[in-house]
Amino acid sequence: MSAPARVLVVDDSPTMRGLISAVLSSDPEVNVIGQAGDALEAREAIKRLNPDVLTLDIEMPNMNGLDFLEKIMRLRPMPVIMVSTMTHRGAEATLAALEIGAFDCVGKPQPGEPRPFGDLVEKVKAAARTQRNFAKPAKSAAVTPLAVADFRVGRKIVAIGSSTGGVEALIAVLQKFPANCPPTVITQHMPPTFTKSFSERLNRLCAPVVEEATDGARLEIGKVYLAPGGERHLQVSNTSAPCCRLVERGPVNGHRPSVDVLFDSVAELAGRNAVGVILTGMGRDGAAGLLKMRHAGARTLGQNEKTCVVYGMPRVAYELGAVEQQLPLAAIGEEILKMTAARKEGTE
Repeated sequence: MSAPARVLVVDDSPTMRGLISAVLSSDPEVNVIGQAGDALEAREAIKRLNPDVLTLDIEMPNMNGLDFLEKIMRLRPMPVIMVSTMTHRGAEATLAALEIGAFDCVGKPQPGEPRPFGDLVEKVKAAARTQRNFAKPAKSAAVTPLAVADFRVGRKIVAIGSSTGGVEALIAVLQKFPANCPPTVITQHMPPTFTKSFSERLNRLCAPVVEEATDGARLEIGKVYLAPGGERHLQVSNTSAPCCRLVERGPVNGHRPSVDVLFDSVAELAGRNAVGVILTGMGRDGAAGLLKMRHAGARTLGQNEKTCVVYGMPRVAYELGAVEQQLPLAAIGEEILKMTAARKEGTE
């Protein structure tokens, strides 16, 4: 058995520090080695204790969590998990933190919530195991009109699944897409409220229209649909006029929405007229669905180990034989465009 993950809990609320510490300490593979009430205390504790992982609140006195995170990533890169309020403002700040280089995020519990902090324990253990260099990620180069001026979209649907590290990864992929990109559906494991803010953020950063998926929304060229977090799964249906469906169903692989549920529906609806992509993430969600897509004739891509924050979902998919090509993150967007472009003599 490997040594327990050593965690420093940073939050300005003593009550919240106690709750987080109690949840983490319930697992023998996690050791809470200290607590801090603000960035100044946290800085000294990091020097003194040398933790493996930090949990970090966003709103704190003296220095807010985002400013402190930037300093951490510049001066002492390490895995940081953001613990945020489940509000629009909290979601916006957390997404900014994930772009800066935070490992992942969890929401602060709501009254009566049966499982406070969700899968925080598993995320902490995954963060401690990862060998990623937690330097500040490089900004993705924006797509210029000249780079995609000759792109002619074919008839394929693109389906993408991602989890831990997916904020950075999806931005990197979608910023390669032109305004006339193929219809694209995405399931990213993310708390409720966060997906709405994330879709709005992607819409500002990328050339296509990016929106949170709604039930019955028709799949259109130039649009990207992000599965809403929370109570339903995203599927696609209707062969004559493909559209989004939000389906009430229990969690699959521990997730709702689930990547497998999305990929299964794309395999059945589109078959060879689809491209499936699995990006960074913990666990195995999406691997079986991607294999189903490949068996149905779809083209399939997986993010390679070197560029993943967590090489979990792509690894399982690759080992199952679901991945046609493994590529570095920077190459995936362009490869999707190659696979979905219309042929010169017609369309695919």
